Amino acid sequence: MGIVAGLDSSLDSTRIVVCDTDTGAVIREGYAAHHTAPEPDGGKPTRADPQAWLMGFGEAAGGGLLEGVQAIGVSAQQQGVVPLDHHGNAVCPALVGNDPREQGAATDLIDALGGRYAWAQAVGCVPEAGRAVTKLRQLARTEPAAAERVAAVAQPHDWLTWQLLGRPARRTTDRGDASGTGYWSAADGSWRPDLVELALGHQAGLPEVLAPAEAAGRTPEGLLISAGTGETMAAAFGLGISDGDAVVSLGASGSVSAIHHSALADPTGTITSFADATGRHLPVVRTQNAVRALRGTAELLGVDLPGLSELALRSTPGAHGLVLLPYLDGERTPELPHTAGTLAGLRRESMKPEHLARAAFEGMLCGLADALGVLRARGVQVRRVFLLGSAAGLPAVTRLAPALFGARVVVPEAADYTTLGAARQAAWALGVHDGRLGAYDPPVWPAAAGEVHDPGEDVAVGQAVHQQYAAVRDERHPGAFAATSGQTAT
Repeated sequence: MGIVAGLDSSLDSTRIVVCDTDTGAVIREGYAAHHTAPEPDGGKPTRADPQAWLMGFGEAAGGGLLEGVQAIGVSAQQQGVVPLDHHGNAVCPALVGNDPREQGAATDLIDALGGRYAWAQAVGCVPEAGRAVTKLRQLARTEPAAAERVAAVAQPHDWLTWQLLGRPARRTTDRGDASGTGYWSAADGSWRPDLVELALGHQAGLPEVLAPAEAAGRTPEGLLISAGTGETMAAAFGLGISDGDAVVSLGASGSVSAIHHSALADPTGTITSFADATGRHLPVVRTQNAVRALRGTAELLGVDLPGLSELALRSTPGAHGLVLLPYLDGERTPELPHTAGTLAGLRRESMKPEHLARAAFEGMLCGLADALGVLRARGVQVRRVFLLGSAAGLPAVTRLAPALFGARVVVPEAADYTTLGAARQAAWALGVHDGRLGAYDPPVWPAAAGEVHDPGEDVAVGQAVHQQYAAVRDERHPGAFAATSGQTAT
């Protein structure tokens, strides 16, 4: 019996929850905004002062929030790296966010190692903008003097943990966050320092990778700090997903992840082979377009998203033959970075607002069903799908998704699952330290509650809608999905 805390430091803010170790019930919460300046073009920041993360922690933890807390877990943004000099000071502001200017550096790295297949085999992922290995390459290209001073590299969660511990000689991370760097292999469970050298031009110190239930140490005040992890892994742990579960995230772009027993090396680079926060694996497939397709259609029809949902439900499955390939910003699954969207099946009877609205929802969900199909084709079992994001609760989504995904769909209650996952990890480390829990037995907290939607007898209807979508996809982009997914086109 006791209380623990979970911290999430994102690009924009710090959030803290304080939970009961036995039940996971939230007792207190704290929040602080990070005051970072946008890019000159108005985009999200690509540099950040890491001291702002410490200040955010101090502000969010103010007012006695951590009183009585015995352990804390730290999660943080994964698209970030803090280059450190020999004294442990930042060589330059932390490199954060998904900076499109890094794509040239990613291409350099892919070519330098011998292609996408070589990277997938080496570390389970292919360099892209936002990944730590790419940021190091970009630093070496654009600021060589700063790159030469880099003696060690850390990710935001590593750096925060190290600072809270009082900057000890040992720096640590966990396998989940390490798996997103581009220089740690989820399959082998080891660093690839040669890839750091390939990116940076020389070797640099890397943190020790802790086991999921292992503690990083104690703060000078005696607070136990768990291994910590990245935001994606913390959210999955907070949701309580297990074998047979997948998470579909509906942002402007989309992502599909699922628990699996082994790392999936994917020569196409479609699957990113993350490790999770429990000792298993968390393969991820992303789509470039999700809710942005809904917003674009809503703007065209002069409605908001709830209005678009209402329109879509006036139509029927298949939208009278209207099919939208929602590749509005190019696409990642299938790999079509320079393509555009397609609206097919226009006939006089299909040219109605409700059919276009239905085609937008079906197109978005079929694109995500393609991503689920990539994982299923590699042996990942998907029987239940947790649907996240502001659009997840739209009636058109909850009505259509179960049949198109071929699985039960859960729309969890609104909660900060990332901080809950960090707190659950802290409870695990505390339990192991006290002898109450085993190193392979995380605390049993209630799984995320929410609305449950079953496909019922609509699976065949969903399959027919997806076949209609796939026929247009393969006619418009022959072989693209088969090449991306490594499977025969639907």
